[in-house]
Amino acid sequence: MPATHEVFNQPSPLEDYDVAAEDALTEGLKREGAGWAAEELHELGRLAGTARARSWGEQANANEPTLRTHDRYGHRIDEVDFHPSWHVLLDTAIGHGLHAAPWADDRPGAHVARAAKFYTWSQVENGHACPISMTYAAIPALRHSPDLARAYEPLLAARVYDFGLRPPLGKQGLLAGMSMTEKQGGSDVRANTTRAVPAADGSYRLTGHKWFTSAPMGDVLLTLAQAPEGLTCFLVPRVLEDGTRNALLIQRLKDKLGNRSNASAELEYDGAAAWPVGEPGKGVRTIIEMVNGTRLDCVIGSAAGMRAGLLQAVHHASQRTAFGSLLIDQPLMRNVLADLALESEAATTLMMRLAGAADRAIRGDEAEAAFRRLAVAVGKFWVTKRLPAHSAEALECLGGNGYVEESGMPRLFRESPLNSIWEGSGNVAALDVLRAMGRQPDAVEAFLAELARAEGADPRFDGAVKRLRTEFGDLDDVEFRARGLVELMALTLQASLLIRYAPAPVSDAFTASRLSGDWGRVFGSLPRGIDTKAIIDRNRPRGTES
Repeated sequence: MPATHEVFNQPSPLEDYDVAAEDALTEGLKREGAGWAAEELHELGRLAGTARARSWGEQANANEPTLRTHDRYGHRIDEVDFHPSWHVLLDTAIGHGLHAAPWADDRPGAHVARAAKFYTWSQVENGHACPISMTYAAIPALRHSPDLARAYEPLLAARVYDFGLRPPLGKQGLLAGMSMTEKQGGSDVRANTTRAVPAADGSYRLTGHKWFTSAPMGDVLLTLAQAPEGLTCFLVPRVLEDGTRNALLIQRLKDKLGNRSNASAELEYDGAAAWPVGEPGKGVRTIIEMVNGTRLDCVIGSAAGMRAGLLQAVHHASQRTAFGSLLIDQPLMRNVLADLALESEAATTLMMRLAGAADRAIRGDEAEAAFRRLAVAVGKFWVTKRLPAHSAEALECLGGNGYVEESGMPRLFRESPLNSIWEGSGNVAALDVLRAMGRQPDAVEAFLAELARAEGADPRFDGAVKRLRTEFGDLDDVEFRARGLVELMALTLQASLLIRYAPAPVSDAFTASRLSGDWGRVFGSLPRGIDTKAIIDRNRPRGTES
């Protein structure tokens, strides 16, 4: 090797560490009632921190899914082929219960444990989280039709990955997809034109074109279509019980900015057999049960993206020298890293609180259900909006190395806008918050009660809550101001949680930077006096001994 090729001042690979060894995550796991899941969480975290797991994510994205519409003889088959790494990722996720398994688990905290594991494993690769999330969220929608739930729920919750197009009730485990969006409507699903015609046996026949189908390789798809009674939710199996393919034609796979490992498709329903889920004509009310779950997963996935970018940035700065000292010892870089760490910890802490609310709401806690109704929409709007800026700044911490595909940062950056668009873009999420406030006053009361638990500890926080109450009382041009209102709601909620649960350097830095009148600048503009070292040290990668 020529002397000119000597490699020095390059960080070691970030591997062989426990992805789940994060204070905000593990503390939240215990606080929200799932401390019993710690051992399995760290087992998954250690696997997620290996070079082997990282290679699975890289290979699944480098070798994108391909559509085979016909076999060699000209028969229509509509199959999607995936790289073997995709199947390893899904098999691992399902084996650890990241899909619908919590619905079959009576232990308090089961949905919290699932959220923590989903967060941990999503840092390996984000694309395969789509079918996992769809399957998790399908259960509450299916329960609107008890007969369908009895047949399909045990298979959707089974910890067995059984890939392949076969009659669903004969498989060992199932995955679900979602098929709602049409080209003329987008988020306005009431504009859908797909028709559902009743058949003599109580099923329906669906005809229409879906512009964006999530997880089209799923064994069953939850679909919205216009029945004679109005917009209705349907269960559509890919394969019928007699072994024949249902009349579902995959027209093409979408060529997306990111999420390259995951197939998203345009789907043609050509008289496809379907069974109604919930009351005919009440499709939006039925499918919203699914959306509640997928929106929470948007928050979890975005928090995971922040954590993954932060770890890479801190690891790089801890080993790279410039201008005579380690990057992490230079004041301005410490400011940037501490600011990124604050954003990540606030997102993770909020995510765990929302998962706890979901778990308790599912078990019948009405106050938590009211809080979840508003807080998940607020979190979905804000955390997903913060990820693209966070990912860009984390990438920049690696300099030119971060702009190179081998670093993994470009893939992280391309993934970053996804969750802010999926399940309703920012405007849709903000307007959903307004709708919830107008229709469910108890949700507003529950939200304010949550904030009240931290009042009196920090005058900056108290001032922000006062401003928020004033905003709640001013309805003039409220739709025009919706984004600003929801941003303030998110920041006060995150601050309240950090004040109650995080160390003083973290909560003090967050309230000083996020709740002051001039916040909104670039990352790395924390005010003087912040204990940046304490914040960064709390967020360093940790070894498997953790």
